[in-house]
Amino acid sequence: MPKGSPKLTNARKEEIISACKTLYKEMSFKDITIMKIANFTTFSRASIYNYFETKEEIFLAILQKEYELWVEDLTKTTQDNDSMTKDELAKALAASLEKRRLLLKLMSMNHYDMEENSREERLCEFKVAYGKSLKAVDEMLKKFCTDMSEKAREEFIYCFFPFIYGIYPYTVVTDKQKIAMEQAEVGYVFYSIYELSYTCAKKLINA
Repeated sequence: MPKGSPKLTNARKEEIISACKTLYKEMSFKDITIMKIANFTTFSRASIYNYFETKEEIFLAILQKEYELWVEDLTKTTQDNDSMTKDELAKALAASLEKRRLLLKLMSMNHYDMEENSREERLCEFKVAYGKSLKAVDEMLKKFCTDMSEKAREEFIYCFFPFIYGIYPYTVVTDKQKIAMEQAEVGYVFYSIYELSYTCAKKLINA
């Protein structure tokens, strides 16, 4: 890590992360390179390596921030409401995920590559954010579903979280995929992120 104030270091990391996010809107994960990211920043490719060793570490940082934003949203919902019905809770969870399209995309498309090609310390930083999301959901269940046992809450979390890893491919379908499914006579029914999340959360809460 180059010498400099923490403020400058964070600012440069944010610039790199922002450049990567911009590219990811138009390009695929595999087509994005450190050089292409550098072209969207004010410094060189070599300078980027002072902060991130691989492009996967940059993407992991994006995913970490997405988890942190999700936790903020979940925590605010918990703090701002004295009570919620189970249906309202399911809707709140669904709404929080609907706002995190990038989180869902990264989880479903590139999660393994990001973790496999990042240093242990970077992975640990990410896991802290991930762990906070587990806790935030558990806190919501504790507060608004008082009839749920600790075991029931645990079962909800370890069903709901694997479920959300697969939401993105079901809600974002290309024209090419639609044509292929029609030719294969697959009866595809479109559901939004909100609809899928709400249905799953409601069933798990009431199970």
